[in-house]
Order: sequence, then C-alpha cells, then structure tokens
Amino acid sequence: MQQLVTLLVFAPLVGAIIAGLFGRRIGNIASQSVTTGLLLLACGLSWYTFGQWTWGHMEPFTVAVAPFITIGDFQSAWSIRIDGLSAVMLVVVTTVSALVHLYSWGYMSEDDSRPRFFAYLSLFTFAMLALVTAADFMQLFFGWEGVGLASYLLIGFWFKKPTANAASIKAFVVNRVGDFGFALGIMTVFWAFGTIQFAELFPLIAAGAGKTWSFIGQDWPLIDLACVLLFIGAMGKSAQFFLHTWLPDAMEGPTPVSALIHAATMVTAGVYMVCLLSPMFEYAPVAKQIVTLVGAVTALFAATVGLAQNDIKRVIAYSTCSQLGYMFFAAGVGAYEAAMFHLFTHAFFKALLFLGAGSVIHGMHHEQDMRRMGALWKYLPFTYAVMTIGTIAITGVGIPGVGGFAGFYSKDTIIEAAFAASEHNGFALFAFVIGIFAAGLTAFYSWRLAFMTFHGTAKWGADAHHADDHGHDAHAAPAAHDDHAQDAHHDDHGHGHDHKPHESPLVMLIPLAVLAVGAIAAGFVFVEFFVGHHENEFWRGAIFSAADNHVLHEAHNVPTWVKWAPLVVSTLGLLVAVWVYLLNEGMGARLAARRGPLWTFLYNKWFFDELYEATFVRAARFLGDVFWKVGDQKIIDGMGPDGVAAVSRAVGKRTGQLQTGYVYHYAFVMLLGVAGLLSYALYQWSR
Repeated sequence: MQQLVTLLVFAPLVGAIIAGLFGRRIGNIASQSVTTGLLLLACGLSWYTFGQWTWGHMEPFTVAVAPFITIGDFQSAWSIRIDGLSAVMLVVVTTVSALVHLYSWGYMSEDDSRPRFFAYLSLFTFAMLALVTAADFMQLFFGWEGVGLASYLLIGFWFKKPTANAASIKAFVVNRVGDFGFALGIMTVFWAFGTIQFAELFPLIAAGAGKTWSFIGQDWPLIDLACVLLFIGAMGKSAQFFLHTWLPDAMEGPTPVSALIHAATMVTAGVYMVCLLSPMFEYAPVAKQIVTLVGAVTALFAATVGLAQNDIKRVIAYSTCSQLGYMFFAAGVGAYEAAMFHLFTHAFFKALLFLGAGSVIHGMHHEQDMRRMGALWKYLPFTYAVMTIGTIAITGVGIPGVGGFAGFYSKDTIIEAAFAASEHNGFALFAFVIGIFAAGLTAFYSWRLAFMTFHGTAKWGADAHHADDHGHDAHAAPAAHDDHAQDAHHDDHGHGHDHKPHESPLVMLIPLAVLAVGAIAAGFVFVEFFVGHHENEFWRGAIFSAADNHVLHEAHNVPTWVKWAPLVVSTLGLLVAVWVYLLNEGMGARLAARRGPLWTFLYNKWFFDELYEATFVRAARFLGDVFWKVGDQKIIDGMGPDGVAAVSRAVGKRTGQLQTGYVYHYAFVMLLGVAGLLSYALYQWSR
C-alpha cells in the first residue's frame, strides 16, 4: 500500500516533467496522453485508497519518503500521510484533475501550446497532492506555495493577453498577503511547541491551551494567535472576504483551469487546513468565532454579487466563493465533518457547472455573456441536462427525510449545525441566518444563469437584433468573450451571427456525465460516513472534537422548521427567477438598465477593487515611487556611485580644458608653478 500511495502522489509530477521538458519533441498527442494517463492512474489509486479506508478499515499510516529540511531542532521530512482527511482529498483532487485533463483534449484542441498547458495542470495536481498528504507544516507550506505558483502559470496561460497577465499577478500578490500570515502562524507554532510535525504537535495542544504571549503590554492566548495567523493564509487561498478579489479575475484563465483550481481543489485548501488543524482550533475559541464570522460574511457577500453578474463564468466563480463561506462557518462552529462533506459534494457539482459553462462557451463560439445567449437547450441538449443537474445540486433542493441531490445533504447539515451551535458560538446564529438567506440567493442566481442561457428568446445569430426587445440590456457594457477569441489562432472561430450553437465533442461530454453522477449520488451514498451514524468509524481520529463539542450530534435534533427552511427559501428563489426571467422575460434587463444604487453596488462587487485601488494599490505605488525616485535614485545613487561619477566627470571636464595644445599656455603654467615653489621656499626661509 505504501508503494501505491507514493506512486499516486508522484505520478502527476512525472507527467509534468515529461510534457514540460520534452513536449515539443514528443508532440501534442503524446504530451496529452502521458499526462492524462498518469492522472487516470493516480485517480484509480486514489479511489482504491479511499475504498480501503471506507470499507476495508485501513488504519492511518505515514510513508517517509526522504529528508527535507534539518536545521537544529527544526526537523522536516518529506512524508505521505494517509488518514480520513487525506483519503477524501486524494479522491477530490485526482478525480477532478483527471476529468479536467480529459475535457481539455477537446476544449484546448485548437491551442498551439498544449504540452505546456497539460504540464501546468499536472504540476498543479502534484503540488495539491503534496499539500493534502503533508505530515508537517513545512511540506504543507511547500504544497501551499506550489499550487500558488501553478495557479499563476495557469491563470496567465495566454500570456499575450494583458488581462490574463494582470489577473495572474493579482492572484499571486493577494495570495502572498495571506501566505505571510500563514508563515507567521507556522513560526508561532514552532516557537511555542518546538515542533512542526503534526503527530508530535497535536498531543501537546491541550497542555499548552493556557499559554499566552505578551505583546504591547497585553497577554494574548497563544493558540488563538497561531490559529488566527494560519486562518489568514486560508483566507487568501480560499478567497474569503477581504482577500477574495483575485478569484473572479482568475476567470481569465481557460475554463478547464477554472474548474480545476477555482471549483474543487486549490480554493478548498484553506477549508482542508482548518479541518486538519481541528486539534488546535478546538482550543482556540476566539479563532473559531473569527472563522465563523468571516465565513458567514463571505457567503452573503458572494451570493449578493452573483445576482448582478452577466459573465457565465463569473457567476459560477462567485458561487464558489459563497459555498466556501458555508464550509468555513461550518468549521468555525465545530462541524468539521460537515465542512469536509460539503467540500466533497461541492467538488462534483461545481466542477460540473464550470465544465458545463465551458461547453456552452465552446458551443457559442467563445461567447461568455449570458445576455447574448438564450434558447440553447435545443442546440446543446446534453450540456443543458447536466447543468440542470448541477443547478439542482448546488441549490440544495431536497425533501427532509426523503432525500435529494448532493448539495442537499451537505448544505443542510451545515445550516442545521450552525443553528445547533448558537448556544456555544457567538456568531453561530448569525451564520445560520446568513446561511438561510444565502441559500435563497443561491437558488435565484443559479436558476437565473440556467434560464438566461438555455431558455427564453435567442439573443444570438439572426435573432440578435431582437435582443433589446426580449431582455438584452441595450446599455450594457460590451459582452465578455472567452480568451480563445482573443488569440490569433482562434480568430476564425470568433462569435458571429452566421454560426449556430453546437454541442461539444464526446471527449468533453464524458467528464460532464461522470460529474453529473457525482452531483446526484455523492450525497446520499456518503452522508452516513461523513456526518451520519458511521462518522466516528469513517474519520477514525482524523478530525478532533473537544469533549464539549456535540454540535454534529445536536444538528440532527434541530426543530423541524430549521430542516425545512432551506427548501422553502430555495423554492422561493426558483419562483422569483421563473417570474423574472421566464414569465416576464426582459424584466431583469429593464431593472439593470435603471442603474439603481443597489444594482450598481452589487454589479461593482461592493466596490472592493476600487477601494483597494484607492488605498493599498495607490499607496504602495506612491511609496514605491518615493523609495525608488527619491531614496534610491536621488539619495543612494545621487550621493553614491552616480554622484561620484558626476563629480569625476566634472573635474575631468575642467581639467581637460587645460590641454589646449599651445606651448605658451604650458609655459605660463610652468611659470606659475615655479613662482609658487619660489614663494613657498622664501616663506619657509623667512621663518
């Protein structure tokens, strides 16, 4: 088993090296085949490992691969840790990545840099696998930064496009802000406990729960401090409120990248990290309340912004941000198992929605603006069917006591857990209310996307000139286009009125079918293992709950109205979407055309980008100019090498003026020298 998990983790790295270094020599098909084949192998091994853990009663184990870093007491070895958490994450990462690799065969078929693209995908997958199997903070940080690097490369894959370059840099910089807090958290843990090995650290937490750190005359709870710093890293990686601005811009990357990074894997790393560190967070009540508050606010913020977006990928991106908020406030109230369950189910239906959006974009000749779609269900029937499944799954539609699709089980468990924890966590009731409200908003914007894309009047092709009469916003900004249309090698495939939408090739539809099965079945198949009667047997100590943490058990005994509330608000959101976008088509566009203050506020994403531009960006640019133009150029260089060079040049220029070439000038200078010497001699003699 140890050899299998080692092969599982390193197989994507081998694929990345082969495609990255030898891709031009072996060609596109060979590069795609090697990377996809190795990912399918890793996926098969992940499911085998997960099956052994779930039904074979495999015990946790760690595989020591090689020494990593040894500096005094700071010891880190490259290891592969297998337990309940890592088994779940292995399945999520490799399944989505393998399907994205396969899907990219069709989606990227016209790109001339496919070996580079598949190499980046495999490199990202390896970094993510290193992260989720880490046995200490150092390897966790290695994987953490590795996925950051790979996401930078993938978001900016079409580097000739300025917006893609800007988006990749923005993602990189914003994540570094969070990673600074993450690094400080790791330093705090090592300073306080003398180890970064999880197996050594976790047993020490209970004894160190009372430790404090004196700073500016105040004693701070040490574990709370460490957990808050570590959570700042999670906020950046998982696009939580304040550090969320990079996620929507990351849609500049190819759609398969959106599905891989921003739906199921990288953005869930923060949730995984908080659940992994449950032995620490259980003794950090202040940190847990901060996690609850930030998660709830993120769920609300992203759900409201998603109401007003028109780019099909951006709507799904804000949906991701909102669902991550659910996961975090679940962990914040102590329901770590529910957070991981939603992470698991979310991977299937969100990857399905992203890849389904890619199928729509492909079929619409790279059009992304939903206002220029409509009536596509006849032309893309399979894509329509699977995206409807994904929409039902994300809205959590289901009947309590009967069942539903994947999102019903996990989202409802989170909402019930927040209500159950309201007596123990000051922000749990707030999270419960926000969770209910955001569920209604999720249903509205999810069905809005479905109706604007697949139903109503066609706003493309020969019918495009009728758009203003049937719901197209005549005053809207120019429609968004996928980056394919920006590239020279895709110019002949740009959106045009003479093109009819078409269904995607089979190689793109197979991953959609597989994900649709997961979006339907992942909930009721695994609910008893993750949060039900078998949850203790399933997790087997991978998640720690303090003695007074009974929130998951109490979540099953909440009042009936709490269980039915998500279904009621989701149904209400659906009915409002039907009224606005089906029965009164054009109402949404007319409301948007008024440019009211609420619509403007939501459409501009609460003006966070403008706020950050006016404060941090301009301030940083001003300080940079001061240090560069004043400090570096004028002071350091002006008084240093540049100043010395200028003085030498001036002296040389003046001295050079004496070299006239006339003998009488030189004789005159010699006469002055002789006179000076005689004067000095007479002066000395007179003394």
